[in-house]
Amino acid sequence: MEKSSTKVNFKLQNLRKEKNMSCEDMAKELGICKAYYWQLENGNRRLYYDLTLKIAKIFNLKPDDIFYDYYK
Repeated sequence: MEKSSTKVNFKLQNLRKEKNMSCEDMAKELGICKAYYWQLENGNRRLYYDLTLKIAKIFNLKPDDIFYDYYK
């Protein structure tokens, strides 16, 4: 599988670190294995919208906030 790092991958990692959570913590919250979550953050897996909904809820964000940067 080809790796594709994007802003989304970096955003996931930064959000997780800001909340002092490990990949294992995120995986447990999402109901997936640690390896799968790690692959999401590192661009080895595609982030689908249904999982984005769960991630957004953890960080009290809207799903679009994960995919897009808004400039104020």
